[in-house]
Parts: sequence; C-alpha cells; structure tokens
Amino acid sequence: MKKIGFIGAGNMATAIIKGLIAQNGSAQNLSVYDLDAEKCALMQALGVSVCASSCALTAQSDIIVLAVKPQNYAEVLAAVKGEVNRQKTFVSIAAGISIAYVQTALGCDCPVVRVMPNTPLLLKKGASALCPSDNISEEDNKIVYDMFAGSGVCEYIAEEHMNEIIAVNGSSPAYIYLFAKAMADYAAAQGIDYGKAMNLICATLEGSAAMLRESGDSADVLIQKVSSKGGTTIAALDRLRAHGFTEAISDAMAACTKRAEELGK
Repeated sequence: MKKIGFIGAGNMATAIIKGLIAQNGSAQNLSVYDLDAEKCALMQALGVSVCASSCALTAQSDIIVLAVKPQNYAEVLAAVKGEVNRQKTFVSIAAGISIAYVQTALGCDCPVVRVMPNTPLLLKKGASALCPSDNISEEDNKIVYDMFAGSGVCEYIAEEHMNEIIAVNGSSPAYIYLFAKAMADYAAAQGIDYGKAMNLICATLEGSAAMLRESGDSADVLIQKVSSKGGTTIAALDRLRAHGFTEAISDAMAACTKRAEELGK
C-alpha cells in the first residue's frame, strides 16, 4: 500500500484524511506534518503518524498532499526539494498553483495532480476537479482520484481550465450560501421563523440539485416546468432578470477566475 503524507493539517486535509480512514478502515500508511501542535494532536487521535518535519514526511511518503495556502508554497517546496524524486507524486489543492510551478520549484519532473476541491468535502458531499500530469502512473492516478471521490463527486478537467473551474465548484458554495441567506432574510422580514425558513430552503436546494441530476431534464426545461404563465414563479423570475441576475453571476465568476490568475504561479 502506498504511503500518503499531508503537509498541512487544516480543515481540508482533515476531511481528506477522515475520508481515507473511512475507505481503508484505518490510518495505516497515513502521515502528517504541521507546525500547529494542537492539529498534530488531533491527527494522532485519529491514528495518523505525525512527522517531525516536512522533509521527513516527504522522504517516507509515496504521495504527498500539499495542503497549505498558495502563499506558503515557495517555502514548503524549497524545504522538501532535497527529498524528491520521480517516483513521488505531489497533490496540490491550492488555487492558482500550476503543475509546472510545483515541478520547477521542486527541481524534478515528478508527477503532480492539481486538484480544486470544495468545503462540502467536510461532510462527504464534496465536488472536486482534478488534473493529473501526463507522467503519473495509473496506480497513483487512481489513488488520488479515490482520495477525493471517497468524499464526493470528482471530474477530470484540463489544466487550461483549472482557474475557471474554481468559480464553478471551489468558490461557488459561498454564492449558494448568500442566495440561501437572502431568501431566509426575506422570510424573517415577513415574520416567518428564520430557522424554519432555512430548513425549507436547504431541502429545496437539495431537491433542486436532485432534479437537475436525476430528472433527465435540462435546467431550462426544469425552469419552464415550474413557471406557469402569469403565475408567481414567473413574477419572481421576471424581477431577477430585470436586476441582471444571470449577468451578475457571470460577472462574479469572471472576477473569481481573474483573481485566481492573479494568484497563479
């Protein structure tokens, strides 16, 4: 069994690690390094081996997950460079970090998988976009895919679109939370209990997602099926369109992509 190491033990790394433990039945062959002693203690409680340094973790691992912020990549990659070889696969989950950047910083043409997950991974409801380098082995590619598929849905995306995909699945939970909050705030303003309204809204979001995935109808057809001529839904849709709802979403996603490109390496 391949040894998988995590540099960084934040929320996303913890979600992935818990998913791997659930899949494999134990934390065997999992290790982590983090500067935060409290996070390391939580990992030890899960049965994960804690390494004394990122170099030690890299030396003993076959697959290394870089679970640190983009601004820390240069420092982290420079620190582990001496322990890298072409048999080790690196997994990057940071926005804007390219495969070429990781390979260049490591001074090695080692396999790299660029991944954009999202926070619902914490509840095993994640949506992850993956882009492996051409030189990855079939075995390592499957291990990395399963690592994320065990906690949600995965799709392979060409690297040229990995900045754009951030707006689709990486940042988009925040748009949906904002939409849900606006609906619940309206309900509360009308005297409806906020918690009860949010419960109905969440169920509606879940049901709508199921309809999009399982009904066989396109989004346009589903909208039409809910919209009776002269009815309440049409009244709401007309106002959303008058306020440029679709254009606002498109503009927001473009801004997200632009920021990813600015952060990109």
